[in-house]
Amino acid sequence: MSAEPNSPIDFDLTVEAGDWPEEATLAALVEHAITATFAELSPARPGESELGVIFTDDAHIRDLNAGWRGKDKATNVLSFPAFPETKSGPLPPLLGDIVLAAETVAGEAALEDKPFENHISHLVVHGLLHLLGYDHETDAEAEEMEALERRVLARLAIPDPYA
Repeated sequence: MSAEPNSPIDFDLTVEAGDWPEEATLAALVEHAITATFAELSPARPGESELGVIFTDDAHIRDLNAGWRGKDKATNVLSFPAFPETKSGPLPPLLGDIVLAAETVAGEAALEDKPFENHISHLVVHGLLHLLGYDHETDAEAEEMEALERRVLARLAIPDPYA
């Protein structure tokens, strides 16, 4: 799936496994999340780039999490950068991949009483920010990343997920 004319980067969307909304709905959510994220970043980063977004299930993301992070459990989202992440400079030709797990994402949305689609959008933004060099390993990094997520989600009319 290619980006719409207004999207700052192209993306490939794959529905691999899991109970997800229709592909057209997912594509719209991904595109809006990408567009809002890049609109919030200042200054804009030059360069053409591509992103992979994979919608899968908990079993597959658990395998990925165990293999890449040494954590033998499912998680909601993983980001796999194609190049070393950096918050500045031109975009690499390929940002990398974002992988979301259906059961975990749906469970969190239900537990937090938020629309499933809003949670998907939030996690795409979160994963994209990781690929763009943002992290939450320290308190200062977490504050910076969460503040940026809040601003991006506000552009999408999604309530603050950290409130």
